[in-house]
This record gives sequence, structure tokens and C-alpha cells, in this order.
Amino acid sequence: GGFAHSSGLEAAWQHGEVRTAAELEVFLESSLHQAGHGSIPFVSAAHRAPEKLRELDQLCDAFTSTHVANRASRLQGRAFLIAAERIFAVTALRPAIGHYAVVFGAVTRVLELRHRAAMELFFFAHLRNLTASAVRLGIVGPMEAQGLQFRLAPQDRAVLARWEAFGVDDIAQTAPLLELWQGAQDRLYSRLFQS
Repeated sequence: GGFAHSSGLEAAWQHGEVRTAAELEVFLESSLHQAGHGSIPFVSAAHRAPEKLRELDQLCDAFTSTHVANRASRLQGRAFLIAAERIFAVTALRPAIGHYAVVFGAVTRVLELRHRAAMELFFFAHLRNLTASAVRLGIVGPMEAQGLQFRLAPQDRAVLARWEAFGVDDIAQTAPLLELWQGAQDRLYSRLFQS
């Protein structure tokens, strides 16, 4: 899904909010914190209780209020589930809507990935998708993006350590500008990403 979605980075870039590697790093840090507050509780809850997949999926749908972010989450979740079904024969999962964080948690549980490893993998993929988006947009080059990923890896572990115990009752939107930029994606004159 990272090849189709920039999580608001493209809109922020086109609006002149992210022009340099330093500004990109601030964007990435904000996105990691938002993932800790808004996605990790869903990944964790679905991993711990995959039998509540439908209920968690509906809650995630209500929480993801920006239409662009909601659409992106659904598309990524369904694509991830289809890939898991084809590659690993994961067939027991039937989410109500198919939001990415919820599906990710449930699939990693079915694949018997440890809880902590699943959370770390989710954060790694989130950061990797954003740095790959930055490369495709020409904000940074591939080597600089890898350097950012390396430098921010300790931070994503710190964010995870702080929020991995959060439950879905603790979900919050902590980066409203990221939400606004992602919501502005459909209004861009030309765009490389769907969201």
C-alpha cells in the first residue's frame, strides 16, 4: 500500500510545508506519534483478540473520520488481507470493513508473530512507506531516506514502548495537521499518490 499512499506527505509537500530533509524528519516524527496514538491500539487489540475483528474494524472506521484516510486504510487493509490469503492461506478472517491496522494485527496473530514483533513490524512498515514516498516525490534521495529511517528507528521503538499498552479506549488524533494534509490529497491539481 505504501506505493499508492503517502499519508498526507504529498499534500504537505505540494503546499510547501515539507521542503527539506529537516522538515521531512519533523513530518515523520509527527506521523510516528500519530501512529502510536491512532493505529497501534487497533493493531494491538486485533492481535490480542482476533475474535473481536469486526467490532474493532467498525470502531476504526468511526475513528478514521477523514474520508481520504478512511479510504486509504480500507484499501490497504483489503490488499494486505488478499496478499495474506494468497501467500499464507489465511482464510478465517472476515473483517466488517477491512481497515489496515485492524487487519494487520489479526493477520500477524494468525501467522503467530509475537505481539511485540507485530507492533515493531507495523511501525517499520509505516516509516518505510513514508520514506519511500519522500523518495518518489523527490524530497530526498534513496540514501538520505535510508539514513532517516535508520535515525528514526530508535524513536519508533520509544514511541512503541510508550503506547503499546494503550487500548482502543485510548485512541486519539494527536497530529491534526497531518489529518488536514491527508484530507487535502483529493484536491491536489496533480498527484502521484491516491492519498
